[in-house]
Amino acid sequence: MKFILFVEGETERQSLPKFFKQWLDPRLSKPVGISPVCFHGNDKYLTEVKKRARLYLLNQDVIAVIGLLDLYGLNFPTHLSDAKERYDWAKQDIEKRINHSKFRQFFAVHELEAWALSDPTLFPAQVKNAFPSAVAKPESVNFNQPPAKLLEKLFSEKLKRPYKKVVDGNELFGRLDPNLAYQKCQRLKDLLDEMLNLAKASGH
Repeated sequence: MKFILFVEGETERQSLPKFFKQWLDPRLSKPVGISPVCFHGNDKYLTEVKKRARLYLLNQDVIAVIGLLDLYGLNFPTHLSDAKERYDWAKQDIEKRINHSKFRQFFAVHELEAWALSDPTLFPAQVKNAFPSAVAKPESVNFNQPPAKLLEKLFSEKLKRPYKKVVDGNELFGRLDPNLAYQKCQRLKDLLDEMLNLAKASGH
C-alpha cells in the first residue's frame, strides 16, 4: 500500500518521497510506498485537487492522499494575518472541498526550504554565517522574507550565483536529516506523525 503525495513543484516531487521514507520506514513494520503527483504551481493545485484526489482515492491500495503546499504565495481572507490563522483556514478550506476521510492537507511554513534551514551546516559557510537569528526556528522565517527568498538573496550576495530551487533544493534534501527537521519544524512534525499513524492503521 502507498501514499499519494500531491505537491506543487518539481523540488517536492523529486526530493520528498525519499526524505519522508527515511523518517517513516524505520518506524514501520514494513516499508510504505509514496507516489508523488506534481501540479506545477499552487493555482493549478487549487483548481484540480478535488477532481484528482477523488480519482486516486478510488484505488484500494492507497492509504491516503496527502496534500502539501507552501503557505507563502497563497491568497487568504484579509482578516487573517498570522501563520497559524492562515494555516488553519486553508487546511479546513481544502479538506472541506475534498470531504473524504483519507485526504489530508498540510503546508510548509512558510516554504519547503524552511525544513532545510533546520540544519545550517548544509550550506556554504558564506551563506550560513549570514543567516538571520530567525533560522534557529526555521518556520519563523516569515511572509516578508520566506525561506526560498532568503536563500535567493544570500546565494546572490555571498556566492555570486542564483539559488536554483530544483537543483540546490534536491541537493539539500538529499543531505538533510529528517529527524533534525522533525525536531525543529512543528508543521513537518504534524505531517509525518499523521502519515505514520495512517500507515500503521493500514497494517504497515
